[in-house]
Amino acid sequence: MTSSTRPAGSAGSAAYRPPAESSLQQEWTAWHTEREATLSTPHGWLSLTALHWLDATARGYDGIPGTWRATGDGGVELTAEGEAALDGTPVTGTVRLEPVDGQPGVLVEIGDRRVEVIRRTDDYALRVRDPQAITRTAFTGAPAFDLDERWVVEGRFEPYPEPRRLTVGAVVDGLQHFPTAVGVVRFALDGAEHELVAFPGKTGGLSLHFRDATSGVSTYGGGRSVALPDPDAEGRVTIDLNRTVNLPCAFTAFATCPLPPAGNRLPVAVEAGERTPPRPDLQP
Repeated sequence: MTSSTRPAGSAGSAAYRPPAESSLQQEWTAWHTEREATLSTPHGWLSLTALHWLDATARGYDGIPGTWRATGDGGVELTAEGEAALDGTPVTGTVRLEPVDGQPGVLVEIGDRRVEVIRRTDDYALRVRDPQAITRTAFTGAPAFDLDERWVVEGRFEPYPEPRRLTVGAVVDGLQHFPTAVGVVRFALDGAEHELVAFPGKTGGLSLHFRDATSGVSTYGGGRSVALPDPDAEGRVTIDLNRTVNLPCAFTAFATCPLPPAGNRLPVAVEAGERTPPRPDLQP
């Protein structure tokens, strides 16, 4: 046997080394792992099991102790006899809760569950968060397209002279949301120029909420969103569509997600980011 046919592992042979992951892949994998961990927290979006809209009549709801009613003046009244708690303190009698429109609600503790009292414009609702929800216990991850560098593009942010309050629909019939738009982001994709209305990001930067040619086909029909870093001094911003995510309403029937602005629709099939997730709660 000649040296040119030396078997792997024999003296003098070089050990096989798989190709190193790109930094883009490593960063995406770390981001995606954190994303899935956040989704599956005990009282995260996957834990929702019910959504009850309130009116002025005090009433009880299945599996939830106490009675609840919307007061008509910006609050909700809970009447209970110690079965529910606020910040660890049992509720005995009647307490007033004041959730803020469009923000995370007031959490009422009932054992290991949480009843989130939310406000949407002038409507109030109870959203039950249960760590034993099948959407959480059966969660196996957020499916996504393969990472591809072609979906990382440079855009330019053009701020409005003043922020604009928009009116958009919601996944709940008859409900509206009123997000504040701060400008537009322009970018080229597949040889064409595109423009999307931008909103402030939850932790800084910008957020783009859009539909594309995959919406309702391989991705959630209500649209997806992608977070962007802060633009530089000249307005340049990197758009990594590989990090496009589903809104909570893709995972549960008990979210009240806004729909994208009417003009935020891309004619391109953005086969990047999260795909339509499985819904174990809809299985027969």
